[in-house]
Amino acid sequence: MVEVEQWAEIRRLHFVRGLSMREISRRTGLHRDTISRAVHSGEPPAYRREAAGSKLDAFKEEIHRLLQADSKLPGQRIRELIAPLGFEGGKTIVDDYLREVRPLFVPPPRAFQRTVYRPGEICQFDVWEPAAEVPVGHGQMRRGWVVVACLGYSRAGAGALVFTKQIPDLLAGIRRCLWQLGALPSTLVWDRQAGIHGHGGRPSDEFAAFCGQLRVDWRFCEPADPQAKGAVERLQGYAETNFEPGRRFANELDFQDQLDAWFAQVNARTHKTLRARPVDRLEHERAVMAPLPATAPDVDRRWVLRVPPDPFLRFDTCDYSLDPGLVGRRVEARVTDREILVVALDTGELAGRHVRSFARHRTITDLGHARALRAGREPAEPAVEVRPLERYDALIA
Repeated sequence: MVEVEQWAEIRRLHFVRGLSMREISRRTGLHRDTISRAVHSGEPPAYRREAAGSKLDAFKEEIHRLLQADSKLPGQRIRELIAPLGFEGGKTIVDDYLREVRPLFVPPPRAFQRTVYRPGEICQFDVWEPAAEVPVGHGQMRRGWVVVACLGYSRAGAGALVFTKQIPDLLAGIRRCLWQLGALPSTLVWDRQAGIHGHGGRPSDEFAAFCGQLRVDWRFCEPADPQAKGAVERLQGYAETNFEPGRRFANELDFQDQLDAWFAQVNARTHKTLRARPVDRLEHERAVMAPLPATAPDVDRRWVLRVPPDPFLRFDTCDYSLDPGLVGRRVEARVTDREILVVALDTGELAGRHVRSFARHRTITDLGHARALRAGREPAEPAVEVRPLERYDALIA
């Protein structure tokens, strides 16, 4: 067999120089049949050997059957299953074959397209859990979550710290984010977060009422589909690596203040994908978004109770004092994201107003309530006759 250089030289002499095969054979000393094969072969010569049989050939059908039943079956288990059938090969031969044929038995990978959002079209939401607990005063730390929002067009973001994933706190977080962004998008996009999502792609009653008050639409992503809200996922990932490391917080208010300042800084940076600042695009986006309503949706917790003889209201493991003069009367308790407010139902009297404590197992007592309770419990001084001392002297004498 001629080498590649000889093959190229023969073809050069014949096709370029116009020499006959006989003349080429005389000059090169090669047989005329060799010259003929080189001239009529369109591919350079290569050493080829017929592939030898593999130890795995007799077991390939069984491997296909196993992969058909379970496409994720590991190679080690497959070797164990075909060993009793007579397979004596090693790990490498099985793993190499599995890399080749396993994709034939798994669902085809999902393909993605780039999405372009119109101004004011959507706002994506997610819940991020900071790695460290948040100080809440009185020497206590508490696990917190951040409701993160990101507008699709401008990529402007906002965040709100909450301490539970209950629906009132999640709705309060959504409300704060929207008010930070300054306008209302057409659609709020969520994954299937408990409390926000009801079932079967439908919203919970509370979330539906919230959207109805704001006159916005909602959309839920399919299960296990974070790519559908990739804008907020990327913003959340950036927060995890850029906001929290190296920071200290005095309390939950300081955490929120630092978070707001960080989002203002992030919104003012040049976005890598957009090649523009989100804060600049936000101005254009607000122009086509719906304005915020004059009154924010009510997402407070409310319930009715009677003031107990021990005039305290318990919420989130903390006890808040109530007016002892209202014992036995029905009152309405209202818990906002920052305040505890209790009002008598019949007269509208204020039964109690306290700053909400996120520290656990505390008793918060209003000074006026403490004084009224003490005054009501002091026994009245009995009336005792005060006699002149002369009477006692007369009795002794």
